[in-house]
Amino acid sequence: MNEIKQRKNRLVPYEIIVAASEGDIEAVGTVLDHYTGYITTLSTRVLFDEYGNSHVCVDEDLRRRIEAKLVAKLLLFNAS
Repeated sequence: MNEIKQRKNRLVPYEIIVAASEGDIEAVGTVLDHYTGYITTLSTRVLFDEYGNSHVCVDEDLRRRIEAKLVAKLLLFNAS
C-alpha cells in the first residue's frame, strides 16, 4: 500500500520538464506518459444510445486537445 502511495505522488523530475521545454521529444513523451491517466479521466464521457443505455468512453478529440495544450505549455515553460 505504501509503495502505491509513493508511486502515485511521484512528480515529473525538474530536469525532464526543462528538457521538454527545450523541445526534447523523449522528455515530452515522458511528461505525456506521466499524465496519461489524468488526461484520460478528464476526457471520459458518458454517452447514451438510442435505447437509453449509458456507455462510458474516452472522447478522443478532447484527449488530443488536452495533450496539445499540455505540450504547448511545456514549450512555454521558462526554466530560468
